[in-house]
Formats: sequence, structure tokens, C-alpha cells
Amino acid sequence: MGGPRGAGWVAAGLLLGAGACYCIYRLTRGRRRGDRELGIRSSKSAGALEEGTSEGQLCGRSARPQTGGTWESQWSKTSQPGVCFGNGNSCLRETHPPSGQMHDSVSVQKLIGTLKPSKEDLTDGSYDDVLNAEQLQKLLYLLESTEDPVIIERALITLGNNAAFSVNQAIIRELGGIPIVANKINHSNQSIKEKALNALNNLSVNVENQIKIKIYISQVCEDVFSGPLNSAVQLAGLTLLTNMTVTNDHQHMLHSYITDLFQVLLTGNGNTKVQVLKLLLNLSENPAMTEGLLRAQVDSSFLSLYDSHVAKEILLRVLTLFQNIKNCLKIEGHLAVQPTFTEGSLFFLLHGEECAQKIRALVDHHDAEVKEKVVTIIPKI
Repeated sequence: MGGPRGAGWVAAGLLLGAGACYCIYRLTRGRRRGDRELGIRSSKSAGALEEGTSEGQLCGRSARPQTGGTWESQWSKTSQPGVCFGNGNSCLRETHPPSGQMHDSVSVQKLIGTLKPSKEDLTDGSYDDVLNAEQLQKLLYLLESTEDPVIIERALITLGNNAAFSVNQAIIRELGGIPIVANKINHSNQSIKEKALNALNNLSVNVENQIKIKIYISQVCEDVFSGPLNSAVQLAGLTLLTNMTVTNDHQHMLHSYITDLFQVLLTGNGNTKVQVLKLLLNLSENPAMTEGLLRAQVDSSFLSLYDSHVAKEILLRVLTLFQNIKNCLKIEGHLAVQPTFTEGSLFFLLHGEECAQKIRALVDHHDAEVKEKVVTIIPKI
């Protein structure tokens, strides 16, 4: 009897042992699976975080340009109103600060960093490198709202480069950009004044723009004649005045500055001399300006510009100046009643014997172009 009962107890023990081992196995396996599942979920969370970081960089810090866009933009992606540009898949929008509040310096630095370097705006020559109307509007807003001189200067360079294109000359005017740019010629920073004048130079090629720019002519003249001689600001100002006098429409606004122009001509370096002469040549082609030119008080050293050793680019222009004035004097009815010119005026210098002798001597000049010009002038002496 003991044999079967013992066998039963052994079978029960084996059964209980197997059950316990199975429970331990399930428990251990379940923990390992749980660890692995947690590991997978943790990995997914990290991946989602990385993806979120990437999206955050796209929206706020290091967004790459949209296809077809021309700025590497860092405009924030927000639900506030803004201007979309690019391919339309994502709207990169600027959040404007409240009225009277400036951009924080970090945001502005990021924003200006998205502008293409000035030399890259035009070198390619492709339309993709030219800012569109929305981008120009944002740039003008930035220029108007910031006081950071570095940002102002770089924004003016970009605007000036874009204003070299006729389509943008009109767009900038229609966006009210001319007064914004012109306001910067009042800046105490000389480099900013220069860049503002350069931008106005390009804008002034458009005749309609000249109507708005003309109100700044007197101020530009004051800066040109009171500022440092041969400075970048002076040269940029002279260039703008030259552009504004290509037609006769606004030349009369320089009547009171003609004597100052001759003073800068005689004291400036080669580049300044050439730019002043370009401006004077514009005036000399207009019969309405002839009397004002001849009345100008000019130092006798002016005649030294007719010496044979003078640089060709200067010599040809002073000869043309003489020729233009003579031509205007011969126009029927002009100066029919010859006004009285005072001694020391340009009239006395150009009609004196010394001037005639200098011009005749140039008939033997080594340059063929100078010779040709002198031959056409001599009969007028």
C-alpha cells in the first residue's frame, strides 16, 4: 500500500514544482518583455523629441528657405497674420511687435542674418536673387523699426542693390520706401548716410521716383558742401545730384550751389573732380542754366584744368563744358540782352585770352580724342 501512496505524493510534488517553475518563467519573461517594451517606447519618445526639435528649428531658429524663396528665412511660424512666401507648403511669418516697441536684439540679429550678403544680391543676375514685394515690405519695416546701425547699414545695402532693378524701383516707391530710405541721410553715422545715398541713387533712375526724391536735394547739397572733402558721403551725394539732373526738370534747384560745385571741383581729388564735372555737364546742356553757370564765382586756378598734363577723363570734360556753354550762348534768343558779369566769374575766365591760348595748345595733344575735341572747339573761341 505504501508504494502507490508514495508514488502519488511524488507525482503531486512534480506537478507543483512544474507549476511553480512555469510561474517563475512567466514572471521573469514578462518583466523582460516589459523592459523591452519600455525601451521601445522610450526610444520612440526620444525620436519624437528629436523630430520636435527639428521642427522647432525650422519654425524659429534655422529654417531653410522654401522652394522658390529668396531668403534663408527665420520668420516664426505662428497663427498671427503674416505674409507667406516660398512654395506655399509652409507659411513663414513675421510677428510684428506692438506699436512703439522694438524687436528684441536677438530676433533682429537673426532676421538681418537672413538677408543675402550685399554682393550676392546681384551677381547671379537671376530673378531668384531679387527680393519680391512681400520681402521688400518686410525689409522696409525692419529698416524703419530698428536703431541698430549694423542692421540699418546692411538693410540699406540690400535695398540699394535691389533698387538697381527697374521693377523694384517702382515697388519700393509704392510701398512708401523712399521716405524711409531718405530719412537715413540724417543719420550721424557716415557709413549709413553713404548707404542711404547709394540706395537713393539707384531709386532716382526712375523718373517717378525723382518727384519724391527732389524734396531732399537741398539737404543733399548741404551735406555735400559742408561735409569732409573727398569722402564717400560727398561722392555718393554728388552721384545722386548727377542722376537728378540728367533731365532739366530739377536742375533749377541747384542754382544757388553752382559756385560751391566749382569750389569742390578745384579742391577735390581725381574721383571728386570727375563726378563734379559730370554734374556740371548736365547743367551746361540746359540753356536755362547757362546764365547761372557764367555768373558763378570761380577761382582762376580753374584754367589749370586745361593744361595738357591733366588726366584725359578730366580734360575731355572741361573741354565739353566749354563747348556746351558756347553752344547755349548761340541759341537764338538766349541771352539776347547780355547781362553784366562780374570779374572773377566763370564768364570772364572762359572768355579771357589765357583760356583761349590753353585750348589752342591742346591741338598738339598726344591723345587723338582730345585733339578731335579741340578741333571742334577752336572755331568757337
